[in-house]
Amino acid sequence: MTRIIQADSQGIAAAAALVKKGGLVVFPTETVYGLGANALDGRAVARIFEAKDRPHFNPLIVHVADLEAAAALVGMDARARKLAAAFWPGALTMILPRRADCPVSDLCSAGLPTLAVRVPRHKIARQLLQAAGVPVAAPSANRSGLLSPTTPAHAMQSLQGRVDMVLAGGACDVGLESTVIDLSGRDPVLARPGSITPEMLADVLGMDIVTGQTLQDGEQPSSPGQLLRHYAPSVPVRLEAVDLLPGEALLAFGSIRFMGVRGGGAAKDLPEEMIRNLSPEGDLYEAAANLFAMLHDLDQPGHSAIAVMAIPGHGVGMAINDRLQRAAKR
Repeated sequence: MTRIIQADSQGIAAAAALVKKGGLVVFPTETVYGLGANALDGRAVARIFEAKDRPHFNPLIVHVADLEAAAALVGMDARARKLAAAFWPGALTMILPRRADCPVSDLCSAGLPTLAVRVPRHKIARQLLQAAGVPVAAPSANRSGLLSPTTPAHAMQSLQGRVDMVLAGGACDVGLESTVIDLSGRDPVLARPGSITPEMLADVLGMDIVTGQTLQDGEQPSSPGQLLRHYAPSVPVRLEAVDLLPGEALLAFGSIRFMGVRGGGAAKDLPEEMIRNLSPEGDLYEAAANLFAMLHDLDQPGHSAIAVMAIPGHGVGMAINDRLQRAAKR
């Protein structure tokens, strides 16, 4: 049975004790809710894969309290230290070579010689890491391939009965999983887009970021979020919609003044439960924060599909479109 507790000092202490004993704890970060386990405990990490029905070839992100804790696990070159100074704590994950003496379970690396590490900014996540005193492996707190959770209710909907505790700390600020940059090779490679954009990374590093790489058939992901179908609602998703088919719900962006329904009618007249607007003013950061929560709202069996208006592809729009394109794969 899954307990849900408030993220006050007592709740955080209870969650930390559970992590140290090998339990599974859902906790908030600034990006999405994570499903945490002691990264030093192989049995606990294996429970993450079981709870999520996650493929074992898909690596996990390990969350640590600070740069010093990260440097004990991975080789931090000059590029990594520049990015850490600029973006940690925050929504950036770095893939780096594992140290020879890295104590983290090999399951977190899925057999690769690298490890994905992040120092989260969220106050509750940081308090949990400090109280637990161990690195915490934490993918998003949802069944594999489904929508990521940005509230405790989303996590409970997906994982109730599969985890030990949900540490409830309100809605997440960013609403998209962290940006992942692979620094294990000569060139920095964007493994997963997020709220920290390639342009921001390039400005700090003073070099171009390789983007747009996709997995080939049979290729193992180096980062979470690279599987072709991911972040998927139970109903189909139709992208770049300019009008609606009867029975479709609408995920809007900006004005819907000229959005119509084929056969007659206007989108603005849809019932409240069939329409959500990521950002009526066209703000991409507001849209990112609302993306998963609004997809959850529209993911109802009575809707034939979710029609999504076009999202600009610049800045954080790149990350939003990445999630939507994976959600639309069938």
